[in-house]
Amino acid sequence: MVRVLPHMQHVARVIASPLKGVYSTHIDSAQQFGRHWHDTYGFGFLEYGAQEWFSGRGIVRGYPGDVISINPGEVHDGRPLGPPTRRWRIIYVDVDLMTTLTASERGAGGRAEITSPVIKDAMLFRILQRLFSRLERWNNRKPHAQPVDSLAFEEALVASCVRLMARHGATRSSDAPSRDLQQVGERLADDSARCPSLADLARLAGLSRYQVLRRFERAYGLPPHAWLLRRRAERARVLIRDGCTLAAAALETGFADQSHMTRVFARQFGFTPGAWRRVARLQ
Repeated sequence: MVRVLPHMQHVARVIASPLKGVYSTHIDSAQQFGRHWHDTYGFGFLEYGAQEWFSGRGIVRGYPGDVISINPGEVHDGRPLGPPTRRWRIIYVDVDLMTTLTASERGAGGRAEITSPVIKDAMLFRILQRLFSRLERWNNRKPHAQPVDSLAFEEALVASCVRLMARHGATRSSDAPSRDLQQVGERLADDSARCPSLADLARLAGLSRYQVLRRFERAYGLPPHAWLLRRRAERARVLIRDGCTLAAAALETGFADQSHMTRVFARQFGFTPGAWRRVARLQ
């Protein structure tokens, strides 16, 4: 599954896995990604070039051989550093599945987070190389993949997640936004209601429009409009994965039309909803 955007060098493969809740991307791109987030854990490595990005822990830089990671909900962006393009592989894992895979290592407590966006760990890098190799093997043998290929991928995934969280994970401390800002987020996320104005959100929080705008951006990393679009794209991804048509997903998530959803979706994930649907059907 390859998507080439004509205005710049950007080639993205979206890769299915044998497990629901896990997928991968292999991207070679000059694209600069604006600030966004994912509802999943993401980790992998840079193969070529270098990247600079804003993360939940400030501006960071990654180079070939570095393990790179993001936590669910962590706002980040990305741009090439040095060469005009960079190439990377990332595996995305749903929160519930990550919790299940690493439960014995984490013990009781809250949700785990990866403590660094850039990790120097030669063993983890080798484990991830094996993980992506096994994923490619499973994909290359479809539709005749054998159960043993799925088992090999699952073993590599468990080894990767456990190493990542045991060496580079910690229990997330509570850093939830204040209750008034949580109410603002809930109102924005309510797809059954009319999209609120900034004045509506200000009245809900008991703040001025300027105050709610600034405080929301500090708490969530994006202003309300940008946050809402990215939240809709994440929800559309899940709906499409679960069998929803593209048109229905656009309608259900509040986009003006399917074209609008496609533009926002591609800017956020680096691939189109159509490419994602084709991958989701294989899982």
